[in-house]
Amino acid sequence: MSRLAAWHRLGLAELHRRGNELELMHRSMGFATLALVTLAPLLIVVAAADPLGHGGFAGWLVDGMALNGRSADALAHVFGPTRKVISTTSALSVALLAFFGMSFASSVQNGYERIWRTAAAPWHHLWRHAIWLIMLMAYLYAQVQTRSVLEGPSRILLSMGVGVLFFWWGPHFLLSRQVPWRYLLPGALATMAGLVGLRGFSYLVFTPLLVTNAISYGPVGTVLVVESWLVGVGFVVYGGALVGRLICEWLGHLDEPPDPPGRTARAPTDRGQGPSALRS
Repeated sequence: MSRLAAWHRLGLAELHRRGNELELMHRSMGFATLALVTLAPLLIVVAAADPLGHGGFAGWLVDGMALNGRSADALAHVFGPTRKVISTTSALSVALLAFFGMSFASSVQNGYERIWRTAAAPWHHLWRHAIWLIMLMAYLYAQVQTRSVLEGPSRILLSMGVGVLFFWWGPHFLLSRQVPWRYLLPGALATMAGLVGLRGFSYLVFTPLLVTNAISYGPVGTVLVVESWLVGVGFVVYGGALVGRLICEWLGHLDEPPDPPGRTARAPTDRGQGPSALRS
């Protein structure tokens, strides 16, 4: 069997085509930019208000990126300390941070809508963005909390279980329940598997890179590494959902979308597209 035939047999060619249609890399870069500009300031305030400590937002990043030693110190030098954050933050500032953070939730929702080809949510469903944002912060906080009470396989299993639940619930909630639960589970599993892989990649690549960038470029180099990691997170979040949809199609649970213009025409069929064409 030729390499091209094997490529198509595994479905990687279709995954690559769908990723291009979704503009996966461009969308992932937008995810990273919004996360750093709109979500990170809100998380800094939330982490500073943590009564149990854990090193503030820098500690959250260190845990998420699986850093240690000098790389963790370089990150803490840029994003900490946070002792004066609460005393200098007003209620209006928190409200503004939450408002801008909702634009991040809106971006994630738009990505899921493109993947599942659902109708755009009406404007009065903005409350869903707020709920999703609160649940995201609760999920991140819970992940950090497990570091102080569990370690080893127990923490890994708990973190993965909570992560699967969040990425299973998130698309269902943001898409206003237009996609059934059972079709979103493969995407949640794929997303969590991707995040585990990204954590390993971060440990091997970003740990030494943070140290060298901090020496060569100072705080700017550290921020660039964090931004690169966030691009990877966005790629996994959207890519995992896309893999989940393709798995549903391969299993025959829903129809493939029509080919884009320019591809070889097929014989006309009566198949629909998107969740409206879900088979029983």
